[in-house]
Amino acid sequence: MTKPVPDPPLTTQTSTTFGSCNGSHDPLFAVRAGVSSEDALIHTSILLKSAYQTNAHACELVDAEVRGLLWATEQSLEMSLALVEALLDEVEARSATAALLRRSLQAGQSAVG
Repeated sequence: MTKPVPDPPLTTQTSTTFGSCNGSHDPLFAVRAGVSSEDALIHTSILLKSAYQTNAHACELVDAEVRGLLWATEQSLEMSLALVEALLDEVEARSATAALLRRSLQAGQSAVG
């Protein structure tokens, strides 16, 4: 059975701070409550891609021992990015399905009215 009204989009529920430099001062930054999951995933994807590119460049500049550590980091970044991209694909698919359902309902109401 298809729900007549889709679930509302997921949003962050709490504010999460970061950027305290190991507790030497209050956090400088925060993820604010009320950010849509899709927006958060898009920004996360961009941040992971940037970290991946920075790490790949660092691999070219260091000795073999450190390069091994950076390759391990690169694999973790790649796995994280793949997970975020898969989640983002699901959010986008659900959004498209919800939009299609809304248009169907609106068309049905127009035909009745």
